[in-house]
Amino acid sequence: MTQPRLTAAVEMTALAHPLRLDLLELLLTNGAMTASQAGRALSQNPSNVSWHLHKLADHGFVRQAERGPGRERPWKIVAESLAWGDDISDGVQAAALRDVVVDREVQVLRTALAARATSSKEWQGATTLTQARVWLTSEEAKELGVYISAYIASVADRFVDPPLRPEGVRLMAVVSWIVPARPESPPGSA
Repeated sequence: MTQPRLTAAVEMTALAHPLRLDLLELLLTNGAMTASQAGRALSQNPSNVSWHLHKLADHGFVRQAERGPGRERPWKIVAESLAWGDDISDGVQAAALRDVVVDREVQVLRTALAARATSSKEWQGATTLTQARVWLTSEEAKELGVYISAYIASVADRFVDPPLRPEGVRLMAVVSWIVPARPESPPGSA
């Protein structure tokens, strides 16, 4: 699974838009699509979708796939996932992208929880929400993040190779954050 690391503020600015994140997810889950097809799937005007696809292409997140029949110009995603940290030149842009991503994922959670009652018992039982406060060293916190990421990576090939998907799978949103529950205390206090 390809996972480029974003390091430039301009890349983060390009991604800090909900429709662009929706387009990346759509292309990731459905494969190559034209702007018209993506527009229908996202209830958006195709010319607006096309403009956003071009902006994503300008920064290397998507590219044109092989031409379809006639005038069709499908787009495809370049990387299956992206990562970024605080090692970029402009922390403001990283914060803007983080805010858009967190807001988007919280909305996915709210939508899923609202629809849970109409899901089958099997999927109601598979839907989990875990919240905890635990005392961890910085090394243990990193280790937990690596553990979660490793499991996700172990099933990530299913995105690019649909025959690897077992029967009965559904696209699941898996979000994890491991953050301090309180501001850092001065040395010597707990």
